[in-house]
Amino acid sequence: MSVRDALDLLQADLGWLPDWLISAAILIAPAVAALLVHRTAVRWVRQLVPPHREFLQSLIAAADGLIRLGLVIVAVAVVLPVTPMPAAARMAVAHGLVVAFILLLGWSATATIGMASDFYLRRSSVVQGYDVLARKHVTQVRVLRRVAGTLVVIVTAAAALMTFDSVRQYGVSLIASAGAAGLVVGLAARPLLANLFAGIQIAVSQPIRIDDVVVLEGEYGVVEEITGTYVVVKLWDRRRMVVPLSYFLEKPFQNWTRQSTDLIGTVLLWVDYSVPVARVRARLEEIVRESRLWDAGVVNLQVVDSSERAVQLRALVSARTSDDAWDLRCEVREKLIVFLQSEYPAALPKQRAELIDFRRLSGRSDKRDAA
Repeated sequence: MSVRDALDLLQADLGWLPDWLISAAILIAPAVAALLVHRTAVRWVRQLVPPHREFLQSLIAAADGLIRLGLVIVAVAVVLPVTPMPAAARMAVAHGLVVAFILLLGWSATATIGMASDFYLRRSSVVQGYDVLARKHVTQVRVLRRVAGTLVVIVTAAAALMTFDSVRQYGVSLIASAGAAGLVVGLAARPLLANLFAGIQIAVSQPIRIDDVVVLEGEYGVVEEITGTYVVVKLWDRRRMVVPLSYFLEKPFQNWTRQSTDLIGTVLLWVDYSVPVARVRARLEEIVRESRLWDAGVVNLQVVDSSERAVQLRALVSARTSDDAWDLRCEVREKLIVFLQSEYPAALPKQRAELIDFRRLSGRSDKRDAA
């Protein structure tokens, strides 16, 4: 006996019930059966997978909802042709199943992108820090994941809407009429599209990465987050500056960690002409050798400027990171000032003035006049 014959017999026995109630029962029963089968299967698979296999456990958790929805759609689609309902109602249910299947595909694609990116980062042992290669991978994966997710959502929504005749006809009429409507839509979507393409460019060309030290709009900060439309920069005083992605492609900015994290710090001091430059240079070398912040790279002292009152000394010191460079600059500046105060106080900047005794000058003028 086929499924169709069994349903006909059941309908004959329950002829006193309305057709819509029988149809609802026929559709709900396989859906409930699919949910029970799914629940049993998932519980069995979880028992087989050891708890320490975190990736497999997370994979099962991520696929749980997808498999449940897929089984329900398949179960309802199988019994739909044999339900005793009008053709119009059957077509409406079938259309709903098509929309649900399209949404399931979009959901599956989004989940696959997320799991693949997480698996790549975990397999590559990529961690955030001062490693340029690690930050490159983290930035590329995160930005491309957001861009791909946005594209999947747009395509899924468009595909689901195009299954409705009214929406399809409206889209065709818009294309046929074009003109001002197309222009308005294009202008409205311009910021979204600009940031979308900017995200792809940033992921490929890498002008910025996660944890990059940047200076923009006169503010110093660290790139904390890169989304599909904007970048969050954590400033030195813990404020957050939110900048559109397109900013980093259209305007100039400073990236202190583009190729490497090491930096050269500068300390400027105005001193008197009597300063012993060689002795100050020797003291600078002693300071940086004693400091844990110096990377054993650059240390130098030069006279870079002079005026009618003083000369300017420039001390160059290098460090492994921007934070270390800042702290090392402050340490060098403080210790050089203390050194000059204690050893060569006369070398500190001073104002020179000449005192003139106007009374003596006036007395000499009177003697010249009398003579």
